[in-house]
Amino acid sequence: MATSAPLRPPMMIPNSRYRYYCLGQCSATLVPQESRQQGRSGPMTMKRRELMLGLSVVPAIAIEPQPSEAREVLVGSYLPPSPSDPSFVLFKASAKDTPALRAGNVEPYQFILPPTWKQTRVANILSGNYCQPKCAEPWVEVKFEDEKQGKLQVVASPLIRLTNKPNASIEDIGNPEKLIASLGPFVTGNTYDPDELLETKVEKRGDLTYYNYVLETPFALTGSHNLAKATAKGNTVVLFVVSANDKQWQANQKTLKAMLDSFEV
Repeated sequence: MATSAPLRPPMMIPNSRYRYYCLGQCSATLVPQESRQQGRSGPMTMKRRELMLGLSVVPAIAIEPQPSEAREVLVGSYLPPSPSDPSFVLFKASAKDTPALRAGNVEPYQFILPPTWKQTRVANILSGNYCQPKCAEPWVEVKFEDEKQGKLQVVASPLIRLTNKPNASIEDIGNPEKLIASLGPFVTGNTYDPDELLETKVEKRGDLTYYNYVLETPFALTGSHNLAKATAKGNTVVLFVVSANDKQWQANQKTLKAMLDSFEV
């Protein structure tokens, strides 16, 4: 004896004119948004053909991927060698790379990295794409990684989050310890403990001052070893972070330190 197909649970999908599309074993009687806004009753029943035509479009919209500038190939295949050390390649950020650079909210920056690294995708919610040019919270600019050597990311924070002074220098925000207390969780990926800070250094390059950090972070999501470098320019503080686990650090700390030293805005 034939058995009936199991009932699917109802699923509601938003639509511009009607409050929802209804899938599965639920009523196809819909109330237009105009009627609700005007306080009128009087549901409108959609024909089966109209319902199916509408649903045929929804999956294509719902699963459309967000565009990403990340390239899942070795950076050595498309980035130029570093003039200072040809064993590295040079990444110069430009407007095509991030939403903040396109909005003029971050000054261009650059750094070197080994040719074996790959750029990884930054999730849209972390990229600041939804809030430029007036983001209130820090966002991730770019990310790169190598399974054998470690990870790097560039994080940008709006200056107003750290000080009320417009176009402030990094010294105006405070000393290195005060800055890392505010931005430490963006280095570790979770929490920051002042006891994790092993070393700080203040460096002057041209008109900008950079704060350098060495952290040992056994509970960090990014890795048990973190190197960070920060400066302020315009309306933004830019933070460069290189992370590694114990195995990566033991074999590559010289390379990771060279990457940190190369970062400049």
